[in-house]
Amino acid sequence: MTAPRSGARRTLAEVSVPSEPGNERRAMEKVAGAVEGLGLPAPTLERLKTAVAEATMNAMEHGNHYRAELPVVIEVSASDAELFVKITDEGSGPPAFDSEIPDLEAKLEGVQTPRGWGLFLIKSMVDEMNVTGDEHHHTVELILHLDDRAEGGK
Repeated sequence: MTAPRSGARRTLAEVSVPSEPGNERRAMEKVAGAVEGLGLPAPTLERLKTAVAEATMNAMEHGNHYRAELPVVIEVSASDAELFVKITDEGSGPPAFDSEIPDLEAKLEGVQTPRGWGLFLIKSMVDEMNVTGDEHHHTVELILHLDDRAEGGK
């Protein structure tokens, strides 16, 4: 894996969507349009779209409780080496993400809740994921290492 080079981030897009079911698709398409010029391979773009849609859905549901007046804000930026997508909701307190790794057998046996695949799915779609929160917002930052794409990375 190539170490990320330093470089100034340039903003590719800033998108705000109301916290209403279905707007995760709108967010996903806006992000896809914003990164079009980066030449991401199709499989990488599809993984990014899935991660963005899932993180946006989580933000709408868990952070904003589907209150349409509370937006989910998505910021897309890139450096020479990395692509960053930040998804921020208006939730308060620590991020409500379960760090337990989903276990299909445990879920089928009722030992684990059938929910809880989102964070696991998001993490598997991107190179890095950071989750932060304070008393006013939760943010999930998705990171793709662009140099890896040319070398056949994820």
